[in-house]
Amino acid sequence: MNADISTPGWTTAPTGQFTICLTATPRGARLARRLASQQLADWGWGHDSEASGTVALLVAELTANAVRHGKVRGRDFRLTLTLYAADPALRIEVTDARPNSRPPTPGALPQSLPDAESGRGLMLVEALSTHWGVTSGDPYTKTVWCEVLLT
Repeated sequence: MNADISTPGWTTAPTGQFTICLTATPRGARLARRLASQQLADWGWGHDSEASGTVALLVAELTANAVRHGKVRGRDFRLTLTLYAADPALRIEVTDARPNSRPPTPGALPQSLPDAESGRGLMLVEALSTHWGVTSGDPYTKTVWCEVLLT
């Protein structure tokens, strides 16, 4: 079901968007998760909803990867949330400053060892989202994105 596409999987126009730049630190990643949950609540999906929990987990995984694998000293990462209320669905994008550090393609993630302490983040993204992928809009950044239904 996951595909490496660069455009939203939904045909309706977006009805809301939230964008913020944060420091490429663990603190910035934690703040991104909290801000995403609050923005989703502002759009009508409460903090205790299943959609909010799923979005918080997806944002946490993508921003943790941006901090760990996409960090460039002095450069932030950007979180963008785009709401498609008619579906209802959300596109999550995390843009970092390391375009040459690309994750494996959707459907080609390596299996992590059972006792490994890391390496499962994108497997969670692949399992919880309807689509995910990586795009490069310019030579200085890359964006890892995913799309999730909010029902």
